[in-house]
Amino acid sequence: MRFTAEQVEQLAKDFEGKTAQQVLEWALEEFGPKIGLASSFGAEDVAIIDMMAQINKDKTHVFTLETGRLNQETYDVMDDIRARYGISITAYFPDQKEVEEMIRARGMNLMYASVENRKLCCEIRKVHPLNRALASLDGWITGLRRDQVATRASTRKIEIDSAHGGIIKLNPIADWTSEMVWDYIKKNNVPYNKLHDMGYPSIGCEPCTRAVEPGEDPRAGRWWWENAAHKECGLHFDPVKMMKKKK
Repeated sequence: MRFTAEQVEQLAKDFEGKTAQQVLEWALEEFGPKIGLASSFGAEDVAIIDMMAQINKDKTHVFTLETGRLNQETYDVMDDIRARYGISITAYFPDQKEVEEMIRARGMNLMYASVENRKLCCEIRKVHPLNRALASLDGWITGLRRDQVATRASTRKIEIDSAHGGIIKLNPIADWTSEMVWDYIKKNNVPYNKLHDMGYPSIGCEPCTRAVEPGEDPRAGRWWWENAAHKECGLHFDPVKMMKKKK
């Protein structure tokens, strides 16, 4: 199923005034299990899982990128989510040969040596598995919010993902704040990653994420040794969108 650019533009305008639940209701009705939530099990994602399960548990498809370097707390919340909602979670692992060759050539903790190395690690452990996950889907759902980081400020609630064959990309809580996310979690008693209680507003791989200090930017704990301009892993890179921004 594919939508034209004109259709998506109109939907983006329509969705801007709709709630996250309304956007998800449309998605599950339109695509069923052929649309999936890409979850790293941070606060945004567990809130969306709760919404999806309440709308239609049978059509709720959740997948995660199992990089091999996640925190134990992330595995714990995965099990909590399974138990709470009775849903399965599909894990996509990196290619074993790619990981072995990368580590053999550049070391286990190559990411600290250079931005190039870190991006290579993200590409092999996250981007390539995501490509496999999306190959059989007509759309995917993310927990992106506009106020998370400057590179996400123009995020719309529905977009065409040109990097993955023109499938639909939904960002139902794009207009939410962090306070709104946590208000939802508390009101609905949603299981969440306990790293958040330890000062981790953003959660990724264990060696690449740290707690943030009071007053620090919420994304400061991700790849903290790098310049802020580089702080994306490539999962949300869309060359067509980048070209439009440059014009």
